[in-house]
Amino acid sequence: MTEHQDETRAGYDGVVELYASLFADRMETQPFARNMIATFAELVRATGNVRTADLGCGPGHLTALLHEFGLDAFGLDLSPGMVDHARRAHPALRFDEARMESLPVEDGALGGVLAHYSMIHTPPAEVPALLAEQVRVLAPGGLLLASFFGTEAPDPVPFDHKVAPAYAWPPDRFAALLTEAGLTVVSRLLYDPASERGFLDTHLVARRD
Repeated sequence: MTEHQDETRAGYDGVVELYASLFADRMETQPFARNMIATFAELVRATGNVRTADLGCGPGHLTALLHEFGLDAFGLDLSPGMVDHARRAHPALRFDEARMESLPVEDGALGGVLAHYSMIHTPPAEVPALLAEQVRVLAPGGLLLASFFGTEAPDPVPFDHKVAPAYAWPPDRFAALLTEAGLTVVSRLLYDPASERGFLDTHLVARRD
């Protein structure tokens, strides 16, 4: 995984301030995604285990949002530049550098995992390993919210993302990976943002069996 991770890390390190400015509104202009995150937070709170990891947290805007929604949230990111920004922007919260295939979290510790567009740069063949790691850190009954670009094509579609090469997924194909990883999909939201790429904003909530 090293080559594409190095490219992704370098790409995000180079756009920290610009990227942070794009999400300064904390998704106030993205009601579908924001409400899906709010629903996810409510479901996690209902498990009684509010400890939640924001994987690929970037500048920390969603980690802070999860905290506002009542979760004990912390952020992990591959990019040291993003982690540094997140620590400065949200000093009361915890942020650390980490790779998604090797999370610094003990087995079964979390009530929730948020992976908001944080797996889009991972080649499709390597995604199952990331999902297995997310299942490892979730407690039984814990919840994962995975968000990504969706496509109506039968297979994952590579595309030129502004930061690093990325992939859009057929929602059913990604849902099948979640099932194979030991999760049960309990909710899905597909939204057409009328983007120039022509992809769907896709959000899947899954529970660890």
